Amino acid sequence: MADVPVHEWTLLEAARKVREKEISSRDLTGALLARIERLNPGINAYITVLPERAMAQAAELDEAQARGELRGPLHGVPMGLKDIFCTRGVRTTCGSRILADFLPPYDACVTEKVLRAGAVLLGKQNMDEFAMGSSTETSCFGATRNPWDVTRIPGGSSGGTAAAVSAAMAFAGVGTDTGGSIRQPASLCGVVGMKPTYGRVSRYGMVAFASSLDQAGPITRTVPDAARMLSVIAGHDRRDSTCADVPTPDYLAAVDRPVKGLRIGLPKEYFESGGLSPAVKAAVSKALSALIDQGATAVEVSLPHTTFALSAYYLIAPAEASSNLARYDGVRYGHRAKGASGLIEMMSRTRAEGFGPEVKRRIMIGTYALSAGYYDAFYGKAQKVRTLIRDDFTSAFGKADVLLTPTAPTPAFRLGEKTDDPLTMYLSDIFTIPCNLAGIPGISVPCGLSPEGLPIGAQLLSNHFREETLFAAAGAVERAVPLPRVSPIEG
Repeated sequence: MADVPVHEWTLLEAARKVREKEISSRDLTGALLARIERLNPGINAYITVLPERAMAQAAELDEAQARGELRGPLHGVPMGLKDIFCTRGVRTTCGSRILADFLPPYDACVTEKVLRAGAVLLGKQNMDEFAMGSSTETSCFGATRNPWDVTRIPGGSSGGTAAAVSAAMAFAGVGTDTGGSIRQPASLCGVVGMKPTYGRVSRYGMVAFASSLDQAGPITRTVPDAARMLSVIAGHDRRDSTCADVPTPDYLAAVDRPVKGLRIGLPKEYFESGGLSPAVKAAVSKALSALIDQGATAVEVSLPHTTFALSAYYLIAPAEASSNLARYDGVRYGHRAKGASGLIEMMSRTRAEGFGPEVKRRIMIGTYALSAGYYDAFYGKAQKVRTLIRDDFTSAFGKADVLLTPTAPTPAFRLGEKTDDPLTMYLSDIFTIPCNLAGIPGISVPCGLSPEGLPIGAQLLSNHFREETLFAAAGAVERAVPLPRVSPIEG
């Protein structure tokens, strides 16, 4: 372990070494800040880096430790947050020009919990504008690049967080997942991404995209690290009416739980997709073999309404987005157009200048779906399909404990390859969207590399509030299919 560079430590290793005084938080934070300074210009994983604040925070934590005070399980460990979580006094942009200079007066619940656990905040990480995208190319701060191949996308919308963790510019991060935005970039960047059950993590202070779908979750380099992070951020919060008041299990203990007797469901609809890459299919088969070798059994299940998930999602999510984004009008906060002759012109120009093309596209789709005469035909019907999809999962979990599927249909594609074809871009989330519509938890764990050397992830899904089962299965895959924890990029 002494020969392993500091930045390649896992989150748990880094926390232990700080706790046992093998390294100070200042030295650990300094090492990662130096790496960010060297690598971030080429990857663009961070929108805002906080070197002075991070070093001051690390020094304060070292002083607290010298007095015998440990703040929590992340004491002294530097990490980052997707730039969608409000952070008091630190600009929170959501990757949008309309919030480019927004300084929140309060912390999001996730921000509070991470800081209370003793983490050092390195900065805010890049994302698709208002989390609308699958490639982190819609950010007004420029695209993020995949650290495995900088000519390719890192996935999205949490691409900045996945790229930062993969390139060892953070020991962990917290992203958000509305239709796959944690799991898909985790798969494409070769890291672990967990989308918890809807309501497991508070959405207070998390800028809304689609309120009935959004959920925060960890992005880390290992499954145990993801389990530790979820233990930190999960739990009831009375400020979020959708946050579930249920106990938080010991996720870290679940990682080493045997999988013997675990029933692994294989949804035939996911493996019959015409867009599924042969390399991805082969890698997921390797993950299945790893589970079977450890005593799990495979069963075929069916999710017959999967084929309608993409269509339903792209009615429900834009409809909720059109409502949530109505607040950005130049009146209360955010960008305001200058030189307008009246209120209506000011609001119109503010939104025209402040929102990018993808956000405008989804606002228009959502407004149309909610308009008089079309609500029942589009939005209402999509909600009925959502119920059918949820029922499909309920039926499948009567036969299986966990479902195994690809996370993304292909490895990372090239930057700019799909920006002019939104419908093709939307297909990047075809395997992750049903999970959000049903509100169930999902995790992506690395399971192989493509012939080009690009990461591939396997997706595991379980029933509501059964994250421990996912950690057990993902841990079994990770131990049986060892892959590099850090991307090969160097600056």
